[in-house]
Amino acid sequence: MNIAITGGGTGGHLAIAKAIKEELNSRGIKPLFVGSTQGQDKAWFEKDEGFAEKIFLDSKGVVNKRAFSKLFTLLGVIKNIFVCINLIKTKKIDAVFSVGGYSAAPLVLAAIICGTKLYIHEQNAVQGALNKISSPFAKIVFSSFLDSSPVRDYPVSQKCFELARNRSELKSIIFLGGSQGAAKINELALELAPILKSKNINIIHQCGQKNLQEMEQKYRELGIEADLFGFSDKLQEKMEKADFAVARSGAGTLFELAAHRLPAFFIPYPYAAGNHQEFNAKYLADRGAAYYKNQNEVAKEDILKIIEDPKLLEKTSLALGDILHPNAAKQIVDYILQK
Repeated sequence: MNIAITGGGTGGHLAIAKAIKEELNSRGIKPLFVGSTQGQDKAWFEKDEGFAEKIFLDSKGVVNKRAFSKLFTLLGVIKNIFVCINLIKTKKIDAVFSVGGYSAAPLVLAAIICGTKLYIHEQNAVQGALNKISSPFAKIVFSSFLDSSPVRDYPVSQKCFELARNRSELKSIIFLGGSQGAAKINELALELAPILKSKNINIIHQCGQKNLQEMEQKYRELGIEADLFGFSDKLQEKMEKADFAVARSGAGTLFELAAHRLPAFFIPYPYAAGNHQEFNAKYLADRGAAYYKNQNEVAKEDILKIIEDPKLLEKTSLALGDILHPNAAKQIVDYILQK
């Protein structure tokens, strides 16, 4: 069976693509990947030998562009649709799996035109623009937030589950702002650092690569040692060491923390499309498995109130055990490979 995976732009989309690719590889299948020259697609997959072929098109997002820019972008999408129609025919693609994002638009629309089986994974509680348009044409839409999804678990690395443990005391806290960093999370970390030091709580802090030198200097001025980094390929191990997290609530981060059973206080990115990060955080909070507050409302006292109560820590960690289960990628691939 010839399968194409498409989509990306950000790590949240690409992590799903990688999980499905790895599951297909375990069954002796090397899928095709169609992404964009923009965003993180090439950085993630250009050298990945798990794909039969990688094609990066000059595709861009249409949302939030002005009239003329939007027109030229749409013309580019149309051109790429024809490229992808030819691709489906020449490569004899049987099924397309989309993780959404502007990278996916050309191949998804080509699949609809060609009548090729289309499978979609929606990562967030609020559907992205492309997924909203293409969902009616999909054979299955997979999502942790949709009751209609046959697989409700989110595909995360098996290593997250292997490293999972219940938390009952706070020895280390991790601040996760992503590889780009998050100014509000960096600010809160510095405000909390002296208090955490007085309580002998270790700090692990992803501050963003561009902020690394500045944050190193600020921690030195405070006289506080921290495991400070911009990007790390050992993030799973860092999560395992932590007992509490302060993080943005992109779906990838949210569900990786859930798989680790690592309690978290989420500060949703306020400019995320459709405000989806707040809806993501609310999904866990409504189940007693997380805490969150909007960026313009949160203060260090909100976080201190939680980390100073070991019962809340343990209660939340236990609740996370019911949120997510392993083998989501396996289950999704089972559906894709059904005749």
